[in-house]
Amino acid sequence: MQKNQAEEFLNLLGQAHNEIKAAIRANEKNTALDLLGQCQDGAMKLGEMIEKAEGEDFPTIHLLENYCELVYGIYEEVAGMSRYTGDGTVSEKGQGEKGTIIGGEQGHNANPGTTWNHLNESLKQIRNSVRNDIKIRKEAVFLPYKASMWDSLESVWEAAKADSDCDAYVIPIPYFDKKPDGSLGEMHYEGEQYPEYVPITKYDEFDFKGHHPDMIFIHNPYDMANAVTSIHPFFYSSNIKKFTDCLVYIPYYITTGGMSEGQSLCSAYVHADYIIIQSEKFRKFFDPIIPDKKFQALGSPKSDSVLKKCQNPPEAPESWKKKMEGKKVYFYNTSLGGILGNTEKFLKKMEYVFRCFRGREDVCLLWRPHPLMESTLDSMRAEYRPMYDSLKQQFIREDWGIFDDTPNIEDTIALSDVYIGDAGTSVTALFGIAGKPMFILNNNISEEPSEEDWRGEIITGFRRDGYDEWKITQGNKLYYSPDNDYRYEYYCDLSEYAGGEYYSSAIEINGKVYICPANAQDILVIEDRKIIKRIELERFLEVPGAFNLAWRIGEYLFLVPNRYPYIVRLDTRNDKVSYVMGSNEIFIREIDGEHRVGGSCTWNQYLMLASPVDSKVLAIHSESLETQVFTIKPGNSCGCATMIAVDKEIWFLPYVGRMVTRWDPETGEAREYSELPETIHMRDGAAGYCGENKESSLFSMAIPYKNNLILSPSLGNMFLMLNRDTGKCEEWKPPFEVSYEEKNGYFPFWSVGIFVRKTDVLGEWSYRYYDVQARKLYDVDLENGGYREIPIEFDKKELEEHAAGFDKTSQWMTYSCNEDAFHSLSDFLSGKTPGKLFSQELQREAYRTIVENNDGTCGEKIYRFAATEDAFP
Repeated sequence: MQKNQAEEFLNLLGQAHNEIKAAIRANEKNTALDLLGQCQDGAMKLGEMIEKAEGEDFPTIHLLENYCELVYGIYEEVAGMSRYTGDGTVSEKGQGEKGTIIGGEQGHNANPGTTWNHLNESLKQIRNSVRNDIKIRKEAVFLPYKASMWDSLESVWEAAKADSDCDAYVIPIPYFDKKPDGSLGEMHYEGEQYPEYVPITKYDEFDFKGHHPDMIFIHNPYDMANAVTSIHPFFYSSNIKKFTDCLVYIPYYITTGGMSEGQSLCSAYVHADYIIIQSEKFRKFFDPIIPDKKFQALGSPKSDSVLKKCQNPPEAPESWKKKMEGKKVYFYNTSLGGILGNTEKFLKKMEYVFRCFRGREDVCLLWRPHPLMESTLDSMRAEYRPMYDSLKQQFIREDWGIFDDTPNIEDTIALSDVYIGDAGTSVTALFGIAGKPMFILNNNISEEPSEEDWRGEIITGFRRDGYDEWKITQGNKLYYSPDNDYRYEYYCDLSEYAGGEYYSSAIEINGKVYICPANAQDILVIEDRKIIKRIELERFLEVPGAFNLAWRIGEYLFLVPNRYPYIVRLDTRNDKVSYVMGSNEIFIREIDGEHRVGGSCTWNQYLMLASPVDSKVLAIHSESLETQVFTIKPGNSCGCATMIAVDKEIWFLPYVGRMVTRWDPETGEAREYSELPETIHMRDGAAGYCGENKESSLFSMAIPYKNNLILSPSLGNMFLMLNRDTGKCEEWKPPFEVSYEEKNGYFPFWSVGIFVRKTDVLGEWSYRYYDVQARKLYDVDLENGGYREIPIEFDKKELEEHAAGFDKTSQWMTYSCNEDAFHSLSDFLSGKTPGKLFSQELQREAYRTIVENNDGTCGEKIYRFAATEDAFP
């Protein structure tokens, strides 16, 4: 920048020389004198700047001194000149030979052209010296805020420091805790926590405007938008961009294959000139409004740091050595995402992990909480801070494990053997690159599995339309009941991934089995225990959650989206895919940060989709794909969680509240039922599944019984019987025992239970009911009050044979082993889990596909990119 300033100033001197020539020719002596004075002042300042950077004996300094003497001499001559005659002579005394001035050491010719030649000849010498003698030195400034996140910048700084033509400054910046109301709280500065070999410049001692660094590197993208912390407002990207021509954002994290939605658009992306991403695939995670030219897929400097440390592990702190000696060290990571998901369950999980390790002599637990854990709890979950503090203090007090609050996580990774903890954090990615095993914990699990707890993970539910011969289970495995009697056997694998819940259900149409996607973006056709066809859908998402569920209408399959942008129809006669565009906003909404998908059902030849926030309904004709939007009158704001077609009518069960609605699509008539028993409410412990809503998703299903409707509870505490004519509503007592309480973490909870379909097995009013908590299936006779349990059978040994072990988990969690009923934490510590064994080579190969330059060269390549002239906009 300084060399550019020098060259720009020399160009201005050239312009001034032209004006001096013109002023002398026009006898404007004062103008000429003023310009000469400005030339001399500017040359002196330029000399001071160059002397400061290059030293007083630098060649350009001497040329500038000569120039100043020349300007002074011309100034004296012009000051003593009466006027220029225009013919090369001057009047007044003191004149000698024609065209010269007596006086002054060099006897300069006062002819304007000659004066101009002298000035420009001197300027030419200065310009050549600036161009050839002054070597370009760049300035690179690094602005970390958390010392524990320095690894995201360190290898870039090392490359800048090693460049003899670059001055590199590390300037840790202060940050503030955020109070619950969003205002700034206590300020923190961690400049003293950096390694001794990193020279630190104080943030209030660096003149950003005066230096105007060639490049500035940042790793905080949020500016003021983080709910937990805020960097000092001076260092918001909008302000710091004023002081550089090249602002580079490098993420403070590295991922295992996915990214959270909260990272898709941040303040720094707008102001940064470049955004470093770890591979090309991650471009799709960012908001499309960000110009593609900003993205540079160069990897993550964090990979450089962890590889360097693992190749040359540091010496362990003295207080750690005895605890680690002769033991396998397990790094326990507790993340912010984990504790904010379900805080109470997360804390119980921590207790369980500590129990598993306490008293064992063969293993050592090293617990490293996220550095912002406590400030996050204070800001967003203050009521749980005492429980967390109690666990932390107990762990430290008992002193059987290692509590790690050191600033450099790579040192700890290098000293650890195995990772346990949450998925999808920067720490998992670092262990992946380092080639160390990762055991991903399920934060819902807080006890050892019993003999039958595998049922909670394998038996996940049944379809309302009765396609129960096929079941997709944990690990994307397809199971089949040959006699359609709920006795299942393994059929085939559906994916190269051992997790990720890629597919939701299987529907058989005309002898072909169609596998409908959940997180995948394709439809599979299965035959003879293998995939015979993969019907690719347009790919729009790089995050989970593409589709909600699937419906069959005749020869058509409809996929109801969750985050996918379109409704999808597959014509199974020719496997042609069609898309219904522009309608998602009717039945998919974001309300106060909650993602909602409204209820749906089939009615005649229509797919019906309801709004989760109001009384609108989208109707799609299965053949023509023509759409209509209805508004049910009288309207309400309860939204619809479940739609049920009963005879010619459609019933709506509310998303929020207790308003049940009945609608006749042919006549448009509607009736609302709100006089429910006062004793109905959300069951105890259900609040954690519905946010702040005190009455959310009370009901899961409604089935007709004579002139009544039986409502089964979802998050509610009772069954109801509603008279369709009178509106009278009272509690209905089921003949079987209902499980209202969550069993344990191996049984994922989403509802008390649901009536899945009519069966006529026990009579005219026979229905099949699925108890979600018990994972049991019943045929229920509404008329006579009888029931029978239908056994759901899997061969446990067969399930164990197909258990994954260590494998490619998903595109969002590249390679790991996941905790479940077959892979408990205690069994993992004892080496007793089934499935594939850990392979360091397979893990490293998997990570090479998602992190560019993960061979230790990332920082060098980022710096070289930023230091080239092409990097400057």
